Amino acid sequence: MVKKGYRVESDTLGPVEIPEKALWGPQTQRSKDNFHTGALMPIGIIRALLQIKLAAAQANIEAGTETEEKGRAIIEAIHQLLDLNNEELQPYFPLHVYQTGSGTQTNMNVNEVVANLANQNHPGLNILPNDDVNMGQSSNDTFPTAMNLVATQALDDLKPSVKHLIKELKAKQDEYWTTVKVGRTHLQDAVPLTFGQELSGYVAALNHDLAYINELEETLYELPIGGTAVGTGLNAAPGMAEDISERLSRKYGHQFDVKTNKFFGLANHSGLNVVHGALKALAADMFKIAQDIRFLGSGPRAGLGELNLPANEPGSSIMPGKVNPTQAEAVTMACLRVFGNDTTITMAASQGNFEMNVFKLVMIAAFLESANVLSGTISSFANKMIHGMTVNKERMAKDVTDSLMTVTALSPHIGYHEAATIAQTAAKENTTLRTAALKSGLVTKEQYDKWMKPITMTNAMNTKPIDD
Repeated sequence: MVKKGYRVESDTLGPVEIPEKALWGPQTQRSKDNFHTGALMPIGIIRALLQIKLAAAQANIEAGTETEEKGRAIIEAIHQLLDLNNEELQPYFPLHVYQTGSGTQTNMNVNEVVANLANQNHPGLNILPNDDVNMGQSSNDTFPTAMNLVATQALDDLKPSVKHLIKELKAKQDEYWTTVKVGRTHLQDAVPLTFGQELSGYVAALNHDLAYINELEETLYELPIGGTAVGTGLNAAPGMAEDISERLSRKYGHQFDVKTNKFFGLANHSGLNVVHGALKALAADMFKIAQDIRFLGSGPRAGLGELNLPANEPGSSIMPGKVNPTQAEAVTMACLRVFGNDTTITMAASQGNFEMNVFKLVMIAAFLESANVLSGTISSFANKMIHGMTVNKERMAKDVTDSLMTVTALSPHIGYHEAATIAQTAAKENTTLRTAALKSGLVTKEQYDKWMKPITMTNAMNTKPIDD
């Protein structure tokens, strides 16, 4: 006896009870019953699969392998689904990331929903999930194709965030190009540079990261669609893959290519792996930038205190007036997540057994999470920290005056050994370099004032920033 509120449908394993109003079918229900853990399948993957099914239906009509009537019904149903916003679309696709590693059940979830909706719209057509919606396809080629599509979209969303941060950093770079501060190497005082020069290094790092992403992204344009089950293309109409690729290229604004080795496309995900490596490089540079900024802004009384960081919210539940560099903390936590995701993707990419990799879902979920957390935290970091950040010029100037490493400018005139002796004397006697230098008798007041100009040491007045 069927439970109230349920209907019964059958697949190749037998009958399955499905909620009466659900658009999905038995294969979706089996996966829903068997796998309950983790996040739901990213909605971007669902939309990408719908776009693939749409292009496939159009290609099958063109090839004459699907009737015009059924094909148009499938296309109509897909457009209905694509017109929904994410919150409206999600309930039709209830499956989790941690399921079969090929994405078969999610592919079938899409097939079943499209078929049932098309049948509701056109009773009597008897549109079938496998025979009609999945015609000329396999989960083994549609799912990795969707992975590449959605990864490309994720990069399209990420790049503007990085470019915006570059713009904010360049504004500060230009504003503080001649603001002299102490340089640091090995966490110890070094010769001076300007804050603008320091920021130009950050800008250059991010420009390089964008260049790496842009250069490597094209490997995602290789689509395995048309390989069907194992890469041979069994049951796909001639020219179907090329037709699908052309339609997807127009839709996504990238020139996708299906003239690739399908055996590679199903079993290997080298492209996703190498592009995520570029995201890891971006995360590593972002971690360094955020770490520097929060250390330079440490204090305000007992830290480095070079920067005045925006106060976005109270920093303590017990210490009144405390303000913390929370934007830096958020972006560095996101970076750690990317580092972990890179390990996951690397391991998953190594697990292609024979004709297929069965770690596809965790790979794309990790990739999308990395792109998403970087995009969001980088935007906030640019808007909530860098934009409002100012320099404590008095603190910077005092540190330069007190620094012993400006003695480096004396080396060409009195020699390295003698300059080192002056610095050591100043440190030992807790005096300024000027006092120690004049006491040595090796330098006159006039010579000291001529040679020991911090802004001259930075060469900032004679150079312009190189950002890439």
